[in-house]
Amino acid sequence: MEKQSPFLFHYQFQFEDDNTINYQIALDPRTLSLIPDDRRHKPQDWTRLNYKQCSNCPLDIDSHPFCPIAVNIMELVETFKDVLSYHNCTVVCETGDRTYSKNTSIMEGLSAIFGVIMATSDCPIMNFLKPMARFHLPFSSVEETTVRTASIYLLGQYFRHKDQPDIKMDFKPLENHYAQVKLVNEGIIKRISSVSKQDADKNAVVTLHSLSLFLSMEIDYSLSSLEYIFIAPNIKA
Repeated sequence: MEKQSPFLFHYQFQFEDDNTINYQIALDPRTLSLIPDDRRHKPQDWTRLNYKQCSNCPLDIDSHPFCPIAVNIMELVETFKDVLSYHNCTVVCETGDRTYSKNTSIMEGLSAIFGVIMATSDCPIMNFLKPMARFHLPFSSVEETTVRTASIYLLGQYFRHKDQPDIKMDFKPLENHYAQVKLVNEGIIKRISSVSKQDADKNAVVTLHSLSLFLSMEIDYSLSSLEYIFIAPNIKA
């Protein structure tokens, strides 16, 4: 069988002074786990598992001395720790299929990258988000993210149903997942806040945190904000 190439996302931040910052994400095509960069630096103390450890962390320090998410976001945090979140730039994301570009804040660009890294760092709490990362959509709106989250979750349930016929097709498990994600986001924000002088990287995770809270609320309200799309008069079953 021919070996499949990694899934690649290449981000570039283009600033008004013509400086650029490049960052590449590579995902294992089989496991959808982040492939570590061989050039990354030695993990810093703030990435240790027991440093401001998430309240719901299921990992043990003997087998996991470092937080998998913290280690993987370390380079980004160190790069942007002195940057204000509201500074504007052009963020370009190149994938194997297409290129996305947006004039936006540094915070929004970072938020997109953090979202992929946190989902693919093999944190047990975040692993359910790996399929979302595989079909990463940079700069997606809240409505787009809601549709993608619900659709990918239901598709996953469909495949699980083949081996577990009694599995339910409701959103309760997804709601429970996001309740746990909330605690992970809070833990990561505490870590970043302890090392960042400015707020770009911290607010990038705050943005993800706010989005997860919104998704939890939407799921609790049976995704009512999306109902209009599917009951429009011109859509036939």
